[in-house]
Amino acid sequence: MRMIAGVAFFTFDLLLTGLVAADGAESTPAEHPAAERWQIGITVQATGACSGILATIPVPMDWPEQQVKVLDDQRSGQVSPLRYRTIADGVKQMLIAVPRLAAGDTASALVTFAVRKSPILGPGETGSWRIPARSAANLRQYLGVSPSIETTHPEIRRLACEIVQGKTTDWDKVRAIYDWVRTNVKYQFDPELKGALTALRAGQGDCEELTSLFIALCRANGVPARSVWIPGHCYPEFYLESPDGQGRWFPCQAAGADEFGSM
Repeated sequence: MRMIAGVAFFTFDLLLTGLVAADGAESTPAEHPAAERWQIGITVQATGACSGILATIPVPMDWPEQQVKVLDDQRSGQVSPLRYRTIADGVKQMLIAVPRLAAGDTASALVTFAVRKSPILGPGETGSWRIPARSAANLRQYLGVSPSIETTHPEIRRLACEIVQGKTTDWDKVRAIYDWVRTNVKYQFDPELKGALTALRAGQGDCEELTSLFIALCRANGVPARSVWIPGHCYPEFYLESPDGQGRWFPCQAAGADEFGSM
């Protein structure tokens, strides 16, 4: 952000409301896509004259199990037309630009998205799904060390090897990692993200720690894995290939309900 003789204060707005009937009906049955309405945006207030203000905020995007549509775009006069970009192979950002803002003025941008979700279903047959023999460039970031995911630490690597011994399919290897984490790491809420190694040593952690440990153990076995963040929760996904070489990300719940490969 570039500013001239002023300070801009940002307020981020996030509101979730159901698209179901307004009489208080609950979410739609599992066999039908669930619909939600998300309002996402920012408010900027200037204490002095500002220019060149640029803000970004993550927004929902299309996935095989999720369709997203913009319903409404509300912008004050100082805000340029909104732009969007997709980064990191799966993160969509809204780009909000305010060329100039006078002292004391407030600019706002608020977009309403319709998000329709369907259940994520696992494969009927799992024995043929395998770890990629050669990872494509866009998967390599999901195989190494990340913040709070100490994939290459000797304790992580040793345990990762022990867990999968005797498993004959790659799907069973990942399932063994999943079961080990859920059995051996007790759920305990923590306001701070402490990571995979801390969860392993302490034998406890919340959804972030359980997710980080599962991911670290998967990656140590050559299985691409990543975190998925949603409001108030996170869960891991792992990546395997079908016999014809088509790769797919599978979700699971490291903390909470026992959901593996489907959700």
